[in-house]
Amino acid sequence: MPQITVRQLFIDNAEKLRLTWLAGQSGANNLLSNDADNQKPAHALVGHLNFVHPNRIQVLGLAEIAYLQGVEAGPLKKSLDHLFSTDMAAMIVANGQPAPDVLREACERAHVPLLTSPEQSPYLMDVLRFYLAKALAVSTNLHGVFLDVLEVGVLITGESAMGKSELALELISRGHGIVADDVVELYRIAPDTLEGRCPPLLRDFLEVRGLGVLNIRTIFGETAVRPRKNLKLIIHLTKQAESVTPLDRLQMQAATQSVLDVAIRKVVLPVAAGRNLAVLVEAAVRNYILQLRGIDSTREFIERHQRFMESGE
Repeated sequence: MPQITVRQLFIDNAEKLRLTWLAGQSGANNLLSNDADNQKPAHALVGHLNFVHPNRIQVLGLAEIAYLQGVEAGPLKKSLDHLFSTDMAAMIVANGQPAPDVLREACERAHVPLLTSPEQSPYLMDVLRFYLAKALAVSTNLHGVFLDVLEVGVLITGESAMGKSELALELISRGHGIVADDVVELYRIAPDTLEGRCPPLLRDFLEVRGLGVLNIRTIFGETAVRPRKNLKLIIHLTKQAESVTPLDRLQMQAATQSVLDVAIRKVVLPVAAGRNLAVLVEAAVRNYILQLRGIDSTREFIERHQRFMESGE
């Protein structure tokens, strides 16, 4: 399960959010995780001060600080004792508000980091939620070449020696970009969104049989490489002989492949001598874009055929 410490969260966001660490240094290794068993997705880990359903990261803005200052000492101590008895990872005082001494003392006792920021609490929570969605995203690795074709993230898969790298090189030479070759890291950053990244060791490189390992950034320039891209389409290369029997020429049912419980549109392209795979991939991507806009060529053809049959001409 992906997890991250409060120390790492502080280091990664200290400059952007102008964070200051006031108390609770002993809780620097408190863990944040995307705990599916407890119904705690990344976006639900951060929220304004909540005594009923405590967030892992409690954020105190203007209203929360005003509330604490208006509560009498006895009830306040009881409420804070209950709050800090929960599994809180950190507390952040936003809007440049001074942290009450009672919070500092409670954070020290409970080993909960107390941070402050001059940023507005809604902005602070948006930044942290986006950060945690990335840092705690469920991930997997797939074998293939991941490309940016016409602004669409396309994963080309297939058996070894099917020509995936050669096809990728042809597409790059036609102005498209590469994200990763051989191994693609996929992260589910939203319920229906997968982001593909390249492992640091393989970044910028593409292996082509006969040519060896090529540095795409050096050969084709900065615009030929993408740091990340959302996966929208899988194109699977298969041998012509293997695809004859199950081939659906009209593609009545759009095929999909489940990746991290997200259904990704899938197109199977038979590989045979003389087929221009780069053109076919571009056409598949263009067709996918049209279908997103509600334009389905197959449905239009069938409707035209139906009208022709009904007219009896």
